[in-house]
Amino acid sequence: GRFGALAAAFGLCACAASAPPRSTADSTADRADALTRPDLERLEAIYRARQDSALLEVHEADVRFMTGMIHHHAQALVMSAPAEKNGASRSIRTLTARIVNAQRDEIAVMQRWLGERGRPVPEVDEHGRMAESHAGMAHAMHMPGMLTERQLESLGAARGSEYDRLFLEYMIQHHNGAVAMVHDLFATDGAAQDDFVFELASDIQVDQRTEVARMERMLEAMPSR
Repeated sequence: GRFGALAAAFGLCACAASAPPRSTADSTADRADALTRPDLERLEAIYRARQDSALLEVHEADVRFMTGMIHHHAQALVMSAPAEKNGASRSIRTLTARIVNAQRDEIAVMQRWLGERGRPVPEVDEHGRMAESHAGMAHAMHMPGMLTERQLESLGAARGSEYDRLFLEYMIQHHNGAVAMVHDLFATDGAAQDDFVFELASDIQVDQRTEVARMERMLEAMPSR
């Protein structure tokens, strides 16, 4: 059960293994339980303390990456939101739906990771709008691949095939920026040692590169202006 698992986690065996047998199986089990429970309860307390400590001992580069990638993903939601009302093609609307679903999920897990470690958690609404100060947003706009306000305005004003083209061009830029952020994280000494951070960043890198290749093909297939 739980106590046995803890003992195994610490590489220990039951203290009662060398105890002399008693007259019945029940009395033997009772004696073993009485001998091991206090020690195992102490081990459980140590184990929990180690888990709590591990949550607090995080690399600042991991925190910056998670925080920054929430901002980055949020802008992808903003870019994708007008697709239907701006007359995007069916293929672009399918692409934006895929991006929205994937990046909302990743925002949620990154928010949870930060919250579990007592770090500030950026809040994002369903359309990608950030509930943060202007200064915080200004800092986020300097991350790789982030669109400028002018680019966002031009995308919001575009209609039909022009929206399709701009969306692909801008989202390729945006995705390549996310790949660059992962590269910077992995290049930072001591960063991404947390298994979750490493796996999430690796998944983001693969997914974004795959989508960039898909969007480049879609862009090439569009009629010339």
